[in-house]
Amino acid sequence: MPSTANATPQPFAELGPNTVLAALEEIGLRCDGRLQALNSFENRVYLVGLEDGGSRVAKFYRPGRWNRDQLLEEHRFAHEIAAAEIPLAAPLHRDALMAPDLLEEEEDPEDDAAVADTLFESHGFYIAVYRRQGGRVPELDNIHEGPAMRERIGQFIARIHQVGARHGFLHRPPLDCGLDGWRSIERVTECAWLPPEVRHQWEDLARQCCTLVEARLHPTLASPGVADFTRIRLHGDCHLGNLLWTEAHGPHFVDLDDCRSGPAIQDLWMIADAAGQQDAETGDDATSQAMQELLAGYEQIRPFERRELALVEPLRTLRIIRHSAWLAERWEDPAFPAAFPWFGSVRYWQGQIISLQEQLAQLRGL
Repeated sequence: MPSTANATPQPFAELGPNTVLAALEEIGLRCDGRLQALNSFENRVYLVGLEDGGSRVAKFYRPGRWNRDQLLEEHRFAHEIAAAEIPLAAPLHRDALMAPDLLEEEEDPEDDAAVADTLFESHGFYIAVYRRQGGRVPELDNIHEGPAMRERIGQFIARIHQVGARHGFLHRPPLDCGLDGWRSIERVTECAWLPPEVRHQWEDLARQCCTLVEARLHPTLASPGVADFTRIRLHGDCHLGNLLWTEAHGPHFVDLDDCRSGPAIQDLWMIADAAGQQDAETGDDATSQAMQELLAGYEQIRPFERRELALVEPLRTLRIIRHSAWLAERWEDPAFPAAFPWFGSVRYWQGQIISLQEQLAQLRGL
């Protein structure tokens, strides 16, 4: 989740149902008035009914978060993945907005004009439109199906990484400690939601953690003879909320909004975490077992640099810090106080301090 320093605090205040439908009609959708808001905090996403009885998913991007070039890189990456016959919801071109769902698009993802025709502007918003994708959240904690699902998801992620490794992003920022760590600390300490009684302790712990994270993510800083980790284009926010499962096709992603460049492990560790941290009855490290199952599938498709496993705790630490900064940056958006009412309380920050203390111990042990 990159910085949003120039974003309007309430960018969706004027985005009511009439504005949504007017914007979609303007870009070429023939809507029938049916409109359902879908779960999304960062953007606004709607299931839209069409006159022919079908439906589309429309995403209104949060103004000020990504610029046009960065959004087009997301779209180009999505179409590269789709062109490799990997299940993923890619944004539709203008000519396909009202086309039958069974009609397959055949567009060159390297054609800049074709990619540009997937990003629309109306009523002050960038908009993307997708075919509706069905599916369910994969039950990775299922003792019978979970291991096979994780292996298949590992294969799926590896196929995406094969595409991601072809070339890099030109406009999207990399996953690094500068933006996700140090800048996030600045955002938190500048906000009014960090109580004075915990401010010093939180900031001190966050800075200690970031110093260690930076050294782990960039080993050449401490040991010039050690190579840095390979960076490829990633999904970037690979957790179960962004992954759907169908019996016919297995896993597919529904969102590339956070795609960045970074080490491959970033797209694996949160899926492994979904198995649970520790099996209380057996004492087995369930996360470690889940990671091995993911890698068993992944390495059937492409090699994995095993030393990246040491990056799981640094990346987890960055996510913890960045999440607090994200809430602080978005707090003026009415959707956030309603969904996260505990943010800003002393109890919340005490919990964050405990988490950072645990992460600091983990980082020192690496």
